[in-house]
Amino acid sequence: MPILSRYPALFEALKGEMIPKFLATRSADGIPNVVPCTSLMPAGDAEDRLIFGNFLLRKSVNNLDSDPRVGVLVIAPDLEGWILQGEFLGWQRTGPYVDAVMSTNLLRYNAYTGVRNVGIIQVRSLRRAFRISRPRVLGEYLLARLSGPLFPQPDGAAPMPLPVQRGFRALTALRVLAFLDDEGVPLAAPVLSLQPVGARILAGACGLAADWLENLPTGTPVAASLLTLDIVSFQAKGPWLGVRRVLGWPVGGMRVTEAYAGGPPIPGGRVM
Repeated sequence: MPILSRYPALFEALKGEMIPKFLATRSADGIPNVVPCTSLMPAGDAEDRLIFGNFLLRKSVNNLDSDPRVGVLVIAPDLEGWILQGEFLGWQRTGPYVDAVMSTNLLRYNAYTGVRNVGIIQVRSLRRAFRISRPRVLGEYLLARLSGPLFPQPDGAAPMPLPVQRGFRALTALRVLAFLDDEGVPLAAPVLSLQPVGARILAGACGLAADWLENLPTGTPVAASLLTLDIVSFQAKGPWLGVRRVLGWPVGGMRVTEAYAGGPPIPGGRVM
């Protein structure tokens, strides 16, 4: 049975124009990338097929053209979510998919530009369905705050830019961590407590991704994406520092070596 048909709530969330969705890709040399992609929506003419607009996507486009493996994360307002993996099938520059994406409110009234083309993804697997309670989010946020002394701070490193730090500190922001699974396919998992605990360290309670993150080797490249309520987005990249225990709970960290703006005026532009 098709995946989306088995999960009506997932199908409805994918149709929601303002539901947060994230797209994870990988470069040819295995570096993950993850960005908000709210234009993701069901194609409507084929089972388990999604489409999305190429709007403010730079690195993702290059990655997709070199490696079709993708991860998708969908998070509804009640913190019910789904972690998907799939295959990028190509671009459509004119036709019904372009018309469907351009007819959404997100792009119909956009002041910057329309989409250059529309990407097509075939969903291959649902890796996890989840629901996170708000008290759990708060508890994990506090655990992450306590973890700073457990992660080594790089000597002499310039701090993350203040806008990046403020974004990752915001309690209500969505934070996603992307990495490659054992088969090299991108995975995007919610790590909602991920936040700065040092000049260039982000740490967060592993939560429902603990089984994946505890087995992630130290030094593995990871990427973290941030989306705030006022649609500010940043991406941070760097090596995974492993998992520590805080009051018995697993908390993971990453060292930030690069940071990128996710929106105008320099979408995809490096800020660190």
